[in-house]
Amino acid sequence: MSVRVQVSAKALSLALALSAGGVCAQEASPSFKVVSTQAEQSRSEDVSPKFKPVEAPAATPAPVLDAPTPVAATALNTQQSAIKAALETRLAERGTVQQRRFREAIAAFYEARQYAPLWIADAKWSATAQSAIARLERAGDDALDLRGTPIPALAVKDFAAIAAADIGLSESIASYARQASGARIDPLSISKEITSKPEIVDVARALADVGAAADAGAKLASYNPQHSGYAHLRDKLAELRHAAPAMAQTQKRIPTGPVLKPGMRDQRVPLVRARFGLVPAQDSDDLTYDTKVAAAVADFQKQNGLPASGTLTPRTVDALSEGAPERLEDEIVANMERWRWMPRDMGHERIEVNIPDYTVRVYRGEAIIHQARVIVGKPQTPTPIFSNAMQFLIVNPYWNVPPSIIKKEMLPKLKEDPDYLKKLGYEVVQQKNGSMAVRQPPGERNALGWIKFMFPNDHSVYLHDTPTRNLFANDKRAFSHGCVRVDQPFALAEIVLGEGWSEERVKGLKGGGERMVKMPRPLPIHIGYFSAFVDEQGKLQLREDIYGYSQKVKTALGLGA
Repeated sequence: MSVRVQVSAKALSLALALSAGGVCAQEASPSFKVVSTQAEQSRSEDVSPKFKPVEAPAATPAPVLDAPTPVAATALNTQQSAIKAALETRLAERGTVQQRRFREAIAAFYEARQYAPLWIADAKWSATAQSAIARLERAGDDALDLRGTPIPALAVKDFAAIAAADIGLSESIASYARQASGARIDPLSISKEITSKPEIVDVARALADVGAAADAGAKLASYNPQHSGYAHLRDKLAELRHAAPAMAQTQKRIPTGPVLKPGMRDQRVPLVRARFGLVPAQDSDDLTYDTKVAAAVADFQKQNGLPASGTLTPRTVDALSEGAPERLEDEIVANMERWRWMPRDMGHERIEVNIPDYTVRVYRGEAIIHQARVIVGKPQTPTPIFSNAMQFLIVNPYWNVPPSIIKKEMLPKLKEDPDYLKKLGYEVVQQKNGSMAVRQPPGERNALGWIKFMFPNDHSVYLHDTPTRNLFANDKRAFSHGCVRVDQPFALAEIVLGEGWSEERVKGLKGGGERMVKMPRPLPIHIGYFSAFVDEQGKLQLREDIYGYSQKVKTALGLGA
């Protein structure tokens, strides 16, 4: 039980145990009144997210071969010896740590099968190999890069050549599978706030599964994300590449210049017209920014998350220039790569927050059953990217002020005015462990609003209401310290609580102390970062790269160099 105390700025700064928790740290030991849902289960359940990690693969068993004839046995033994020698040569080659580990995994796989060839029979590619090669040849469709492990040519010169080809195809297949499942970039190398963990397939598992598949090409393709969001971007990439030659003539970079409104004349207007395939009206000329051009610009602005004013602003010029084919392709590829970081099973019913789109959506299958605006973290205090499971919500929450806010924002003001915290209604409490904390009681002015949605996580962030609801009217909504503020929070509560709970019933819990309401079952929640996506009408949408993650992914992939 916490004890409320009076404390000076000096005493607080000395006694406050600044923890390493997140920017929206939870109350350490709240006293909840639990409100049961109608569907509350009678026994405890594991409420951790139902995402299945990739299991460590068992060693691939050596194949059971029919007893060969003396001639066949001699040939097989010679092939096995050639493969073993070729692998030893590969292992002796210098390279990065990752390359050496990759070669060691390939060698271990062949050793487990007694160095028997996997893809070649009777000095020819097997049907399985041919199916896999057909998919490897289309690796670019999924923006994968196999230049480091090219598809080998099968030149039947001697056993050494056959061995090299068989191993080379294994390397290509393993490289494809690992890239497709997310091995190219460690998300933490982009930001420590990205703790999504790609489910990267093991080399031996990939080779064994592709080698045993009825359709090796389809099995290879399955290592790419199977989410519709990824598939739609993949289709847009194909469309863009097909249209790129024609687009290059019409979508040239537009220079910077003054803001243009209807009726103004400017040398850049012909480039804007070409961008939208427009011709001057009869009562206009090519240099006049007329209402037809303004209407096309307004549509473009709406599609790209900009204020749909129809005015040619600097931000609109930048967005139009980003629409050049090569830049647009890079943006799509960077977002496809980030899909590889998402759990392969995101849940049939789930919550998705898209940070650059400032939106939360609740899905049931592919259908959106709820959508609302959100406010996300500022670039200096970004909202983390991860997946978890929402378990309960709290009405009338206390706000336990994060140590970083106390240190940077409150202590300086408390030094100037000893009654600063009291005037604002904050409480300074001593916790069980003896440390000091500052919290804001429930109420209309509470920074968390009337309700917060809990999914305990290492970042100590969550979704919550806010008293500053006017900020939802802004197009750019990166204002928080990291948590996600939700518009229409009680409508969201009705959705996630399910049968027996209406928006009005949840609102009826407002007032008084904290009230915890358990959800009937954990609901997967995914906080993602997609600055390019395809909307419900099939249109490609682009959003501002507010944290710079797209640019970092492009750099890591060697795009735009």
